[in-house]
Amino acid sequence: MHKEAKTNGNEIHPLLKKRWSPRAFAEKPVEEQKLKNILEAARWSPSASNLQPWVFIIGMKGGKTYEKIFSTLVEFNQLWTKLAPVLILNCGRIAGEDGKPFSTWQYDTGQAVAHLSVQAMAEGLHVHQMSGFDALKAAELFSLPDNVRAVSVTAIGYIGDPSLLHPRMRKSEVAERERKEMATFVFSEIFGNPSDIVK
Repeated sequence: MHKEAKTNGNEIHPLLKKRWSPRAFAEKPVEEQKLKNILEAARWSPSASNLQPWVFIIGMKGGKTYEKIFSTLVEFNQLWTKLAPVLILNCGRIAGEDGKPFSTWQYDTGQAVAHLSVQAMAEGLHVHQMSGFDALKAAELFSLPDNVRAVSVTAIGYIGDPSLLHPRMRKSEVAERERKEMATFVFSEIFGNPSDIVK
């Protein structure tokens, strides 16, 4: 369906080359062992001082947890996530039990989700991450403690038929993938000066 990433002659891992964020998911359940493998990958991601601040609340389609996560999504995301078989609320601990702040909790939680995403590709699955949700509602629905914050929501599943999507999002589902050139974000000497390595 989608073309592989154009890497301008640079070599990256095939899983990363094929990774993209679909909205069209098949209404096919994700096997429990595959979900365990995905969460295991997140468990082994790096974190500052090995504090491992991430927390995942996982919901399967048809279950109460899924419905609660779904209810926190903005309307646009609800239009397509209703096809996804798995929704995960990604959270992070902002402080320890002693109240000492975890300064990199959000960065580390993001790394865990990135590891989860790559493992999902290895399992033949795809992931779509979302920031369009109500974090305060999520905190209330799941009784998150004061030291835990909801960061994002992840949909996981097998690729589905784009024609089943709402018309608003069919075009982007089949559009060619694009990325900024490295010279726009890899600098040397001063900010904004492209590094020789990417010129």
